[in-house]
Amino acid sequence: MKKSVENIFHADVVPQALPFEIIAINKLYDRHKTKYNDLFRCHRIQFNALLIIMSGKGIHNIDCNDYLLQAGTVLPLVKEQVHVFERELKIDGVIITFTDEFITENISKRYLFHFLQLYHSPILQIDPENLHLLKPYFDLLFREQAAGSSYLKEDLIKTIFLSLLIQLKRLTPLEHNLTDSQRFRDFIQFKQLVSKDYAKTHNAKDYASQMGISYKYLNDVSKELSGKTAKAFIDNWLILEIKRNISEKRYSIKEIAFKTGFDEATNFIRFFKNHTGETPKDFSSKL
Repeated sequence: MKKSVENIFHADVVPQALPFEIIAINKLYDRHKTKYNDLFRCHRIQFNALLIIMSGKGIHNIDCNDYLLQAGTVLPLVKEQVHVFERELKIDGVIITFTDEFITENISKRYLFHFLQLYHSPILQIDPENLHLLKPYFDLLFREQAAGSSYLKEDLIKTIFLSLLIQLKRLTPLEHNLTDSQRFRDFIQFKQLVSKDYAKTHNAKDYASQMGISYKYLNDVSKELSGKTAKAFIDNWLILEIKRNISEKRYSIKEIAFKTGFDEATNFIRFFKNHTGETPKDFSSKL
């Protein structure tokens, strides 16, 4: 019998009170092989992370999609995603983990914008020749993390980490070539509303109304920043949430239909098949 997806909380796997950690990937593997073993089967993270590959090649699975890892790959990992690491360690690098509160509390709008802009990108690639520019930030984070004094420790680590994010943006300028920050903020608000209310409404006009903007403007912003119409973005999010729920192996088709805002299981099955080419049952059988 296949095990259901486990929810992984930061405090359960990080042996320190600070809601932040930087750790070498090989050390993370050692920790989970001996204590948790959750890396190598489907698990849902209840925190955020940043995976930075310094050398090697491998695969990382996020929400049933495989992503190629190689030198210079930067992979923002977002709360609520379902992950699977390869059991055989083929890569070298660092992974930085942190809670929502760590990054959002007492942060300026300017820094928050940099963070959201980076985390809007599913995967980034920097030139491997520029990886040496990241090492001073890693060294500072490792040093401060290990420091015995707790006085202003969290503030200093947060400042260093945010500086690292800005450096990553500088090294991936094409991915962040956004000229209108207000349109970007509006898109992030739309994305956050969908993530919160997708079970209540699948109608793009409802989200535009909540935001106090026109449907046309929302559609334009969504097409500009996601490559999808507002309706297509909502549908894509629904498919993602359905796949996550199916991966849980805890709910019936009827329960998942209700959890994702469908009144009838038949409409739910039809919607999923129209967008994926297979039924929820077919998808589940491949997991």
